[in-house]
Amino acid sequence: MPGHVILSHGSDTGPDATKVSVLAKVAESLGWTTERPDYRDDDQLGHAESIEPRIARLHQRIAASHTPPVLVGSSMGAFVSGLASLEVPVAGLFLLATPALIPGSDLAFDVRLDVPTLMIHGWHDDVCPLDEIYEFAGRRELPLLVLDDDHRLSAHVDAISRQFGFFLEPLAKQR
Repeated sequence: MPGHVILSHGSDTGPDATKVSVLAKVAESLGWTTERPDYRDDDQLGHAESIEPRIARLHQRIAASHTPPVLVGSSMGAFVSGLASLEVPVAGLFLLATPALIPGSDLAFDVRLDVPTLMIHGWHDDVCPLDEIYEFAGRRELPLLVLDDDHRLSAHVDAISRQFGFFLEPLAKQR
């Protein structure tokens, strides 16, 4: 039985951003409920200063879910989704263009290792360097799909959508 998905957009975008909108439709077509918190007010504080408010907002949404949700995040949304998974139960993490660090912040990206996770990144990401997240995924033996794309991953939205469907399928059976 499908559950709930919370999709977190990146900085300088919003809840109607292309990737989170498309992935929400994928989840809904498979019977999952979805929501896309709006972090734009938090993002006005700056990258490093928006992390804690974003995590607090995400914790509120997770607490309102009847079951541990799947967290989906793009860029800053991926960063805070991973950190949120360290503190509250989640069913899975689907993370796109994840930064290993945010300049000006003392927090480093991390995830709970007992949570199903898939990371997707672009070979040509000039915002969040691949080397850092590649090393992170390798140390933790996490699946990392690297695509011939940049930070926005816009050339592979269909492939990412298919991967998301594959990711959700076994999670729905566990509920």
